[in-house]
Amino acid sequence: MEARIIKKLYYSIGEVSEITGLKQYVLRYWETEFSQLRPSKNRAGNRTYKSHDLDLITEIQTLLYKRKFTIKGARQYLKDRQEDSVTSEKIVQITKSPNELDLKTLKNLRNGLNEIIKTIESYKKEI
Repeated sequence: MEARIIKKLYYSIGEVSEITGLKQYVLRYWETEFSQLRPSKNRAGNRTYKSHDLDLITEIQTLLYKRKFTIKGARQYLKDRQEDSVTSEKIVQITKSPNELDLKTLKNLRNGLNEIIKTIESYKKEI
């Protein structure tokens, strides 16, 4: 692999091939195997890869060639990682969107925790 990477908005399949050291047919094959890898196409129908596509290709390359994953295993690994990311995004959304119901739930939870703390402190005083 070459260390010479020029930051661009879009890369052709030939440029991605040069950057990653992979053959073009391998990149096209990976598109069929990994649903996350979907480069857009220009009007002429040529693939245009963005920087996030390059990052994904590099990750797939690492999984397959360095970590010795099978294609099926790499696909599952990426899928699980994507699901974890979606779950954490949902958690962030829940905590960022104050709903009346959410606020009531949080207040009830806080009150319940305060009751537990009082109970524990009363037992500590007895001991």
